[in-house]
Amino acid sequence: MRLFISVSHLLVLLLFTTPASSDQPPLKLVRDTSTKMLMTLKEEETAIKQNPARLREIVTENVLPHFDFERMGRWTLGKYWRNASPQQREEFIKEFRALLVRSYGRALVDYADAEIVYLPFRMGDDETRVKVHTELSRPQNNSVKITYSLHSTANGWKVYDVAIEGVSLVTNYRSSFMNKVRQDGLDQLINQLAANNKKAGPT
Repeated sequence: MRLFISVSHLLVLLLFTTPASSDQPPLKLVRDTSTKMLMTLKEEETAIKQNPARLREIVTENVLPHFDFERMGRWTLGKYWRNASPQQREEFIKEFRALLVRSYGRALVDYADAEIVYLPFRMGDDETRVKVHTELSRPQNNSVKITYSLHSTANGWKVYDVAIEGVSLVTNYRSSFMNKVRQDGLDQLINQLAANNKKAGPT
């Protein structure tokens, strides 16, 4: 499913990045996250093989905090987010997060040999939204262009979108999620995500 493929790319890119030369906050966020994740995966390789759920725990602890799920939720659901109740918003974000976690496991296997190269990055002193352009390179495969969209929040820089070869992750979600809500309602979308996440195992 295209939805899960996009998510897999998103998570992998935060983990398998080459160090950036700049200490500007958006790049530092990705670099520090990558370093910590790679160290943790190496240290817990045996534990992960014995208990795959540990991998999901590591992702939850180290990667997902750097995403702005509320902003992504607003964008993906559009007018339906505005009309949603606080409980619906909370449940949607919960299942949205779980979706990313469970997609990561497959991505780890598929992209373990990947290398990320940062393209030239420029950022003004007062900018609160930036794009970080990268390329995903794998042996004997064409490179894939990846663009992170980040914004500055009270809790630091957060990722709110990723574009793969110019195709926005948020736009992909927006199309599939809004179609589902339009046809069956928001509760049905949440129930479908919850059922899929439950079927895949605990997060």
